[in-house]
Amino acid sequence: MGKRTRIINDPSDLVPLLRTFGSDTHKKVFDHLLVDWYTEEELKEMLNFEVRESLTILKKSGLIESKWRMPEPGKTPTKEFHTSYSKIQVNFQCSIEDLADLLMITFTCDDDIRNMMELIETEVVNGNQSMTGLSRAVGTSPLYLRGIARRSNKLLVKGQRIEFVGALE
Repeated sequence: MGKRTRIINDPSDLVPLLRTFGSDTHKKVFDHLLVDWYTEEELKEMLNFEVRESLTILKKSGLIESKWRMPEPGKTPTKEFHTSYSKIQVNFQCSIEDLADLLMITFTCDDDIRNMMELIETEVVNGNQSMTGLSRAVGTSPLYLRGIARRSNKLLVKGQRIEFVGALE
């Protein structure tokens, strides 16, 4: 079955992609979802490990889609997942300094960037959601902010704004 091509125009979109494919567990989940539609339970049973985090990261990076599976009469519907894209086209230009920041954000352990995430989350919850305002408040570039937000499970980038969404499912 022919899949779509994901076009990446924003360098910060690399953060969740590199996190996804830099992990053997996330990659295994993605590989299974390339083949067919599976529920979380089916994936967990096939792979013998917890897949919720992988599904969350794949969903945040826009690589999977979901739909409700119709059950047998009298049972509850369950969500099933499948990959949205099988190809990626990258189309952006950025400075090496910005790319280095994005790679650092991607591969640094959570503890090392937790303070920055919490600072951004606090600003956003207090109403400062614009990239320009956040950039001034925390003293970083807008691209760095987008990278941190794309790494966070509580923040969502929407155009030139960052929104607080709590924990993504």
